[in-house]
Amino acid sequence: MIMNQESTIRLLNSKGIQPTQQRVLIGSVIFEKPQHLSAEQVLEKVNQLGVESSSSKVSKATVYNTLGLFAQKGIISEVIVDPSRIFYDSNTEPHHHFYNIDTGVLTDIEPSSIELSRLPELPHGTEHAGVEVIVRVRASN
Repeated sequence: MIMNQESTIRLLNSKGIQPTQQRVLIGSVIFEKPQHLSAEQVLEKVNQLGVESSSSKVSKATVYNTLGLFAQKGIISEVIVDPSRIFYDSNTEPHHHFYNIDTGVLTDIEPSSIELSRLPELPHGTEHAGVEVIVRVRASN
């Protein structure tokens, strides 16, 4: 999903999110191209854009809170590759990932590339909500 500032504002409004200047700036970074960014990468890009446009800096807390809100509203996905590393994915369609543990890079895997023959029996009172596979890779020796 590639979006300009106007379409970012429309998306935020459609999801009941007040399009503040900071949220629109964060959304513009996230939706500039299909990508996986950590909160730190979003913070760096947002503040680079802010400097270029003479806007004030965006705080780390604002970035984390906004990314959490965007994920809660379903306009981005959280991909947790380990307990200390979360990526925010602009692609919310069902898909899987390769995570390179050497480089820290996350890349998409098409859903049709992975076949699951069966899932375990679900706990009582629950329903299937999706499956996401993360394949961890590293450089071969």
